[in-house]
Amino acid sequence: MKRIGYIFIILALGYSCKVSVSLTGADVDENIKTATIEIFENQAALTNPNFPRIVTEGLREKFIRQTKLKLVTEGGDVNFRGAITGYSTAPVAISGAETASLTRLTISVSVEYSNKLDESKNFNQTFSRFADFNSTQNLNQVEDALMTEISEQLVQDIFNRAFLNW
Repeated sequence: MKRIGYIFIILALGYSCKVSVSLTGADVDENIKTATIEIFENQAALTNPNFPRIVTEGLREKFIRQTKLKLVTEGGDVNFRGAITGYSTAPVAISGAETASLTRLTISVSVEYSNKLDESKNFNQTFSRFADFNSTQNLNQVEDALMTEISEQLVQDIFNRAFLNW
């Protein structure tokens, strides 16, 4: 008889507790149903004209893969608007004879995030990431791979800031 009582208590506790599990760690309010991700603009003096599209599509793909939010063209519960604000190369590692052995591509993106359901989570922030490449290579030779690498990092940073509260 005691066993039945224990089983009943365990079952009652199990039904009264709500467990939420997320494979991404994202904390998306259950009331948020839609997201708008506007096409990022280019505001940098120099940039690859493909980069705004790459980062926009990367962010959209992340939402499709890792949330249940429906992407809408305007008026989403959450909205992302962004611009490429920096795109530059600079030497980072000097080898013998004062020549650079590595060059760094740094890309900065300014993001405005608005949450219609909780305005305390709104933010305007600039995210910056970089990747290094061998200075014997021309940027044109490695740019596509570097843009992909940097875009993935920026998208993760933006997503984390919006939904992981860091």
